[in-house]
Amino acid sequence: MADSKTRTRVAVAGLGAIGTDVVKALDQGIEGLALVAVSANSPDKHRGWVAELKSAPKLVPIEQLAEIADIVVECAPSKLVRSIVAPVVERGKTAVVLSVGALLQNEDLVDLAKTHGGQIIVPTGALIGLDAVTAAAIGTIHSARLVTRKPVAGLVGAPHLVENNIRIEGITEPLRIFEGSARDAAKGFPANLNVAVALSLAGIGPDRTRVEIWADPTVTRNTHRIEVDSDSARFSMMIENIPSENPKTGRITALSVIACLRKLRASLRIGT
Repeated sequence: MADSKTRTRVAVAGLGAIGTDVVKALDQGIEGLALVAVSANSPDKHRGWVAELKSAPKLVPIEQLAEIADIVVECAPSKLVRSIVAPVVERGKTAVVLSVGALLQNEDLVDLAKTHGGQIIVPTGALIGLDAVTAAAIGTIHSARLVTRKPVAGLVGAPHLVENNIRIEGITEPLRIFEGSARDAAKGFPANLNVAVALSLAGIGPDRTRVEIWADPTVTRNTHRIEVDSDSARFSMMIENIPSENPKTGRITALSVIACLRKLRASLRIGT
């Protein structure tokens, strides 16, 4: 393995289900990358296992990550996205963002990255086929639609349900709880619909991308179906994700981040 001085320094912000998996993968070794720091809302809760890692990354406040690392992976609550990403891209560095919905409330972060030579990377996450969508977007996409079905436990407490007094506890058959734009879906379901925003940013934008959300007591997996019609291809894709320890998030989300990091310095890179 290359000396740590020649490897790209990586930090992870947030040590929930996804962040923990990403940290452990980095610690086991990813070509060309070195784990140097982590940050958590309750640092004392994580001190024990972090100290036992081979790489022994520093456990530091969020505001220090941008200085220590070349790449910062955001696995935190969406309200923290700006405080994590802005200092990174202002320094011309790279931020890997999972809470994609927050980018719609902080669209200037993209301009900030452009001005300073930084980059924001959005992994495919819990979706499928974003490479096909980005390819189709080089031409003309006529329509893009996402239909999401989730177990009830993964949707309880979403702002859209609370604000509209929609109760889903105890339902016995599928219930459509939202239909509208990806922008509105992200506002109403900030912990659930990063997939909708990722699809919209890859394709025709958050206002033209249509979203349906179903609370479904008959499913045990988070299910997403994409339907895209363009001048180059018409395609539909479905993925059924096994929930992680956090029922709002699929296990494949963490694996997608790890795959994204592997691509950065890999000798062979597959996919758009």
